[in-house]
Amino acid sequence: MGFSFNGTTSRSMGIATRITTENRMPDLRNNTITMPGHEGVFDFGETIGERKIQISCFIPPGKSDEDFLSLKDDIIAWLNPDSGLCPLVLDKEPGRVYSARLNEGFSFDKAVRNSCTFDLTFLCPDPYAYAATDEAYDIGSVGTHTVSRSLGNAYSLPVYSLTGVIPSGTDTYITITTNDSELKIVGKLSAGETLVIDSALMTAKVVDTNGDTLRNGLPLLSELNFPALDVGENTVTVAVSGSTVTFTELQISARSRWR
Repeated sequence: MGFSFNGTTSRSMGIATRITTENRMPDLRNNTITMPGHEGVFDFGETIGERKIQISCFIPPGKSDEDFLSLKDDIIAWLNPDSGLCPLVLDKEPGRVYSARLNEGFSFDKAVRNSCTFDLTFLCPDPYAYAATDEAYDIGSVGTHTVSRSLGNAYSLPVYSLTGVIPSGTDTYITITTNDSELKIVGKLSAGETLVIDSALMTAKVVDTNGDTLRNGLPLLSELNFPALDVGENTVTVAVSGSTVTFTELQISARSRWR
């Protein structure tokens, strides 16, 4: 078993790896409260915590003293947490990408001459693994459409990119209804502009044809009702209100993910 971190594979670094503990379900934070005189607790559900991935590594013997020291220096530079969150891909989970950094320091434990073992713990603040090649959909007409997600085992928080023309006014708008959850977009949105709605970040922005941000897009949303996509089939309905409103296209990046 190997892994890739920040675009570099463990195999190319000349180290052997294995995962002895597979934390498929991250730790849960239980949302409970106690009340005097009440036995037990009141349960308000749970929140998924961060994910930690532990990998055991081994540098095989056969290197000179100089090469052995150089390799350890290269490993330290490769895993430097100052690089921030980086893509982490496990060979046993192809097509899935975690965003991770080192959670703690580690030491090289000598095995035989110019050979050692060391254990890595990666911290994933976002506990989900995301599709390396995301599912994308294009909707080019008003009406009801079916969006089918085949990747992942959890609901996803997609990115919607809407192009069209919406004049200013309360009676001119476009609605996007995802699985009975309506998102109402009011003007102003001009030709050549795209409204990008990011459900994961709970933000929206208006960009030009080059992708450069023009302004904050949150004022165009009548409510902060960000869409979510279920695994399997989803219903997306696009409707316009007002003769001067033009719908051009809705692009959806599913951001499919696994728990």
